Amino acid sequence: MIFDWDPYLEPYRQVIVKRYQAVIRKKQELAGYNQLLKDKMNNHLFYGVHREKQERVFREWMPNAKSLYLVGECNGWREDPDYAFKPLGNGNWELRLPLSKAPHGMLFRWSAHWQGGGGERLPAYATRCVQDQQTKVFSAQVWDPRQSYQWRYPNPERVDHPLIYEVHIGMSSEEYGVATFDYFRKEVLPKVVDMGYNTLQIMALQEHPYYGSFGYQVANFFALSSRYGTPEDFKRLVDEAHRAGIAVVMDIVHSHAVGNEQEGLGLMDGTETLYFHAGERGQHPAWGTRCFDYGKDETLYFLLSNLKFWMEEYRLDGFRFDGVTSMIYRDHGLGRAFVDYQPYFDGQQDEDALTYLGLANVLVHEVSPSAITIAEEVSGMPGLAAPLSEGGFGFDFRMSMGIADHWIKWIKERSDEDWSVGEIYYQCSNKRQDERTISYAECHDQAMVGDQALLFRLLGKEMYTGMELDCPNLQVERGIALHKMIRLVTLATAGDGYLTFMGNEFGHPEWIDFPRVGNDWSYHYARRQWSLAENPCLRYGRLRDFERVMIQQARAEQWLAHSLEHLWQDEQRKILIFKRGRCIFAFNFNPLCSFSDFCFVAPAGKYRWVLDTDQKLFDGFDRIEAGGFYFTQLQDGENRLSLYLPSRSALVLKLED
Repeated sequence: MIFDWDPYLEPYRQVIVKRYQAVIRKKQELAGYNQLLKDKMNNHLFYGVHREKQERVFREWMPNAKSLYLVGECNGWREDPDYAFKPLGNGNWELRLPLSKAPHGMLFRWSAHWQGGGGERLPAYATRCVQDQQTKVFSAQVWDPRQSYQWRYPNPERVDHPLIYEVHIGMSSEEYGVATFDYFRKEVLPKVVDMGYNTLQIMALQEHPYYGSFGYQVANFFALSSRYGTPEDFKRLVDEAHRAGIAVVMDIVHSHAVGNEQEGLGLMDGTETLYFHAGERGQHPAWGTRCFDYGKDETLYFLLSNLKFWMEEYRLDGFRFDGVTSMIYRDHGLGRAFVDYQPYFDGQQDEDALTYLGLANVLVHEVSPSAITIAEEVSGMPGLAAPLSEGGFGFDFRMSMGIADHWIKWIKERSDEDWSVGEIYYQCSNKRQDERTISYAECHDQAMVGDQALLFRLLGKEMYTGMELDCPNLQVERGIALHKMIRLVTLATAGDGYLTFMGNEFGHPEWIDFPRVGNDWSYHYARRQWSLAENPCLRYGRLRDFERVMIQQARAEQWLAHSLEHLWQDEQRKILIFKRGRCIFAFNFNPLCSFSDFCFVAPAGKYRWVLDTDQKLFDGFDRIEAGGFYFTQLQDGENRLSLYLPSRSALVLKLED
């Protein structure tokens, strides 16, 4: 158990064991003793819209409803006795129609009545919802094409060390507008393959009424957002990624739901507690959304079935769970200082949410043992990414979210000549022994409006005037050098995985801002300017080329499969050297001084040059000749390696057999 190796958890042994028992007990309640949870999480196969022989069957759970109708294109959007649901008991309603009355593509909604009111709603289990471009109203859509998509390629093997390319389909084009699955498959996926990433993490897949929410205010949990195309288009994208050996992970939102009534689950049957908490606890104070009641079995069935649906319908390879911190604390972690272990066990946690997360991980791995789960969690809850059997909650990885925050802090508050290489190494490599982690220098969060992407933060206004290759610029040259070093040291010290957001690999300028009232509904910042990296006169392509070689080297030499070994640290000269597997990483963060014949203790042998951030190919100065060999020498009974370390550069060497 996790408290066996971490003595600071010993005072909380009882709570940890109780949480573990709660997951096991709830699993048995839902699945039965010694039964698989995945076999019972099939709500999506009952509710929603299904074809049974020559009938279209519609079902919904609305325990507070007194009557329920289907209104749509089939009946002029009017309540008609022929389209009235019949109660089945326990709050369930059913309507059966001939296929001719509910054909593929038909738009519809529910019209529900309850004591004292009523209104139109979308099915909770709708798998497709579309928006009318004139009225902006969403409707559900019967989706049953004559020919279902025929999968061609199997899921790739389990990814032990994810190198993740985080993407948003809609903003993946350089054009002003919303890009599609087909566009991404044809134009962007080849870039991901070329770069060498092995995992695609896709945001904003669940249907959301407000595009500017970045997909984080979900209304229709089972519906693939129709903005980007059809379910078949997305399946074709997933299939093509699998053909290239790339795993596809979905950024899933189970931490909250949009409060909308006509589009979402808000007041679905006239009550606020169908899936959510009542009163103040059911309202998220920071996001203006609804908070799930994870203590209700109906909510658990809804969310767990949702995971199974996405995995089976779209052959996904796992999930990145968003907003986990918000889920697991009754105050959503807002305004808390997590400086010791007490806040993780002080009774202010949502124990039902923690149980749900344990169940979710059980289910995902039952559906596919090769699937991976990633927790986006900022508080550092111990054991979140530890195995359930050890008192954890079963996530395969957790995001090392503090690393990106530290880079922002260091860049904002200090000149790089005042950076501490010891602090950099500690903050980038400090991980719990029981958890696997994914590091990043920046993800989509760091580039949102009001913030700045990493290169923009380093260059400032020079981003607009100094990115031409034939225009020397000290500020730009500094930023370019540090951008490469930051990304290399972040990946090289990562626990088990690495992530970047699309475009950040070449230092995409400016920020991300979706169309909204405040920017006159502009798409200017909700796109990716790939042409910048393709322009041979600009520096962006050199940064992209560096990232490509870095990622490919990380895969070829399996950097993340080996443990870190600290070799040398010199705060005065700003030198940091460490080893991983057969590779040595030597960083000189000194802004002014280069060091020749820099000696340090290293494993004996012949080393081959494999990567240098200072290569002209990567917009450097070629101060080290590429492709050379280095030999250790025995001095004072120790094997020492002697290197030339140019200022603001990093060198990677590989020990030869």
